[in-house]
Amino acid sequence: MREFAEFSPAEQRYIKRSLDVGMGRRDAFRLWGRSEAETRAIRRQYVAYQDLKPLRATVPGDGSLDEVERFIGKLVRVAAFDLEQGRIGGFPAFRFLYERLLGARARPYLPAAFCAAAALPTIEPERRKTLLQSLSEAAATAPGWSERAPCFFPEHVADVEAA
Repeated sequence: MREFAEFSPAEQRYIKRSLDVGMGRRDAFRLWGRSEAETRAIRRQYVAYQDLKPLRATVPGDGSLDEVERFIGKLVRVAAFDLEQGRIGGFPAFRFLYERLLGARARPYLPAAFCAAAALPTIEPERRKTLLQSLSEAAATAPGWSERAPCFFPEHVADVEAA
């Protein structure tokens, strides 16, 4: 919860919306669509997130190159969609979201997917620089990752959001 509280309000909102879309928790159109532009963005997000279910099933177990190739390509495509939205400011928010969307077994692959998506030419150069610099050396070179499943999944709170 403390980590989530450190994210900007825009990041927090996007993470909660993304969890609703990616996990099918609520009707994201009704809950998050404040404008026609937001409704269109949510529609595109539902399409982009169709790959999440197969991704959850193909998280590499032994790290063989065949498994990694099938997994990382789709993950980069979904990650690029999220980064192109401009609401995720760096790797910590990205990791927080994707640990919840894909599960703890995906953690070791998140730095690579983030770097690949952030380095794509579809990301504006200055933003690309900011995103890539947000990946700490510790995260990029971690010798191991926790297999403990995330237990905090932030949700929309109407009274706070409306205020």
